[in-house]
Amino acid sequence: REGYQTLLNTDLEVELNHMALFLKMADEFKTAIGFNGTLLLEPKPQEPTKHQYDWDVATTAGFLEHHGLKGKFKINVECNHATLAGHSCEHELELARILGVLGNLDANTGDPQVGWDTDQFLTDPRQATLVMLPIVKQGGLAPGGINFDAKLRRESTDVEDLFLAHIGGMDALAYGLRKAAKIIQEGALDALVGNRYKTWYSGVVGPAIEGGKMSFEKLEAWALTNDAPTAESSKQELAETVLNYYV
Repeated sequence: REGYQTLLNTDLEVELNHMALFLKMADEFKTAIGFNGTLLLEPKPQEPTKHQYDWDVATTAGFLEHHGLKGKFKINVECNHATLAGHSCEHELELARILGVLGNLDANTGDPQVGWDTDQFLTDPRQATLVMLPIVKQGGLAPGGINFDAKLRRESTDVEDLFLAHIGGMDALAYGLRKAAKIIQEGALDALVGNRYKTWYSGVVGPAIEGGKMSFEKLEAWALTNDAPTAESSKQELAETVLNYYV
């Protein structure tokens, strides 16, 4: 299992290089046997070691980029692992989507009062909606998909619970998919976010920064000769953006 407990008996550079070599061999073997599927890496913090080499999406994507493995592997995001790393599941999914490495989802959840993954079924409709938004934005996960990676609690002794748990998980994700699609189709949320960043793409200074034509000195001169936007004007713009979609 990737990771280590202490640097006193570990050469971290060697460990990372060896992990990269192992993954390169896996990719070469995939080609040799004619396998056309996607190779997935699943970030997981803390367990089973103190320092994991694949702590979260950002760490894993950076590792792939550094070792020339980007494009060879994609990431399987597990919701419960995301929360253990201090993130929300939707954060990990959105970041993986942006970095072009989102390949699969383990749709589960955990107990916020427990420091390890409990692999519970995801049944919260709000969380299911937030989880499905990045997937819909990406246009799906094909050739990947959604796994539950969940199990019944030890307290459960009834076989019927196994069926009810899977039904509840599927219903929650179906609900989340419908709501995520509706949110994107209506466009109100995208408009709200777009309004927040609109000055980056209009006027003079925003596009200049985006185009790499500004420096600290130029920004200082601009700030000293221009008034800062007021909180009231920002609130008014936000209200107008929302009203345009609902009134």
